[in-house]
Amino acid sequence: MGQIMNKIGAIIFDLDNCLAAADEAGEALFAPAFDAIHAANHGHLSEAQLRAAFHDCWRKALDVVAREHGFSDEMLRAGWQAFRRIEVKQSLRGYPDLPEIASLPLARFLVTSGFRRLQESKIAALGVDHLFVEIHVDAIDEEPRSSKRAIFADIAARHRWEGCEVLVVGDNADSEIAAANALGMPAVQILRRGVPPAQNTPWRIKNFAELSKLIPKIHSAAGR
Repeated sequence: MGQIMNKIGAIIFDLDNCLAAADEAGEALFAPAFDAIHAANHGHLSEAQLRAAFHDCWRKALDVVAREHGFSDEMLRAGWQAFRRIEVKQSLRGYPDLPEIASLPLARFLVTSGFRRLQESKIAALGVDHLFVEIHVDAIDEEPRSSKRAIFADIAARHRWEGCEVLVVGDNADSEIAAANALGMPAVQILRRGVPPAQNTPWRIKNFAELSKLIPKIHSAAGR
């Protein structure tokens, strides 16, 4: 299996709902932002609509949630300003299978999207720096903003890997999986609790222990 695995040069991992549950720090973490959005709502959305939007904030970027749920400009500004100040201050453990990543004999990268302070505080709270050769934050609150697709492409270009040599692992069909597909990179969806199966990749795992077993199957399919 080692020779087969060597055809993959690198694995890019997502952070939220991949390495750790987005709400591991507690639902109170986002309370300041939710309160700010609620205060700026002025009856624009119903309470039920707001609850649905806040639920999606745990899996999607705020700008995406605002667009999908029809936030007013004032609601988005209020939430944006509040989210920029949020950070995790306690230690996080991540999912129980997190140590399995260290056993994968490949170059490992972490790429996450979100507010800079929040995402960097999560990474620090998890203490996972040693698991990755590079860590990148696609900061939605900085200009010019990059994107996961651009970061993935840059990683491959700098290390002279073809798209098929870089494996992407994450939960979000519209984010990292879509970016991988656009670049010809194989994508594996990890089905953490509450994550719906993606229709844009045939490859799924329930935990990181299954990843090394799946990689040879991905190679076999690619060679047909």
